Amino acid sequence: MPDGSKVTVRPARAVRGVVRIPGDKSISHRYAMLAAIAEGTSRFQNFSAARDCASTLDCMRRLGSEWKRLDDDGAIEVRGVGRQLNPPTEMLDCGNSGSTMRMLSGILAGQSFTSELCGDESLSRRPMARIMTPLSEMGAKIEAAEGGRPPLKIHGGPLKAIHYRPEVASAQVKSCVLFAGLFAEGETVLEEPIRTRDHGEIALRAFGAEVERTGNASRIVGGQRLRAIEAHVPGDLSSAAFFLCAAALFPGSQITLPGILMNPTRARLLEILVQMGLKVSVAHLEEHQGELVGTIEAHGTAWTGAVIAGADTAALIDEIPVLAAAAPYSEGGLEVRDAKELRVKESDRIAAVAANLRKMGAEVEERPDGMRIPGGQHLHGAELDSFGDHRIAMAFAVCALRAEGETTIRGADAAGVSYPMFFEELRKITE
Repeated sequence: MPDGSKVTVRPARAVRGVVRIPGDKSISHRYAMLAAIAEGTSRFQNFSAARDCASTLDCMRRLGSEWKRLDDDGAIEVRGVGRQLNPPTEMLDCGNSGSTMRMLSGILAGQSFTSELCGDESLSRRPMARIMTPLSEMGAKIEAAEGGRPPLKIHGGPLKAIHYRPEVASAQVKSCVLFAGLFAEGETVLEEPIRTRDHGEIALRAFGAEVERTGNASRIVGGQRLRAIEAHVPGDLSSAAFFLCAAALFPGSQITLPGILMNPTRARLLEILVQMGLKVSVAHLEEHQGELVGTIEAHGTAWTGAVIAGADTAALIDEIPVLAAAAPYSEGGLEVRDAKELRVKESDRIAAVAANLRKMGAEVEERPDGMRIPGGQHLHGAELDSFGDHRIAMAFAVCALRAEGETTIRGADAAGVSYPMFFEELRKITE
């Protein structure tokens, strides 16, 4: 299947097998950052192999936190340097990772030095005003390119606590502010308009910090010290979504995914898939450092439609591309609303989904904040573009499994941003 940055996907009859999903990206980012400012050496099993997480580790190394790989199964060791990191001698390159830039900025705002963060061409187009505003209110001085875009220059220093209410719900912004709150004087509160992923809060507690959650408000008192931990990173549910949607395309398919993150703020995906007709069961539920983990087994049946809007859109923002790519094959199609945020991801994901589906012969109604994709459509293979976006590359590999004829995806190596072995794993389970 793989051929450099261009991949050809052939139609399948079914998907069957067991897939061991790599460690969750969201948790891996946060563990690496908090381990760096903790006291002692942390060890993580199944740490994400994604290029984005490698960018985080590289930035932490440039800030004085050494790390090393322990084996080939994703185990790493990170040496903490405590609350005060070392001033970097060069620019901190975040690569394609908005998570790295946004969350690390919260830690850097509380340091006693100036640091600069840059990224690749895609990241350089992404908005950073959403973190610049609260960090500036806390006392940090931040310079950015036109429109509040990278590169960022952060003049760190003493911070004061704030009560912040962001207009757009974002787990990255929340983690950024809570991380900065560790270095602020007083109690920092972030109150969300809609509940988002709580990996930041859970990770902070795992490292020994006290974080309170009341309704949609998270609170942290400054001055707390973190201690090193040992943890196993659960499998990434957002990466599992591609295989779950692949199973949903073919009645009779069966897929097993052991050790998957089952955090309630992420589990809405499973509820939507069940609503759309996928048979899903979860077994072996356990808790690892505050995060729920379980084995997912899914069986393909009739694939119906859904409407994703409001809080569901925020909860499923990473999974919408693959749900949309699979939607033409469903009976009822898919309508996505309130998803303006998709316009400013690694690509304009609304435009990218619409463009690729149309190349495959699908009917799509593109809207400013979403899309409507009718069901019951027959698609043909085509030459598609990843638009440099890992989730678009993987979503259309899934879509191609039901198309008539071969599909070629240009720029398929973008998948390595979150899932370097994706195409190999997909090939193993297709029949």
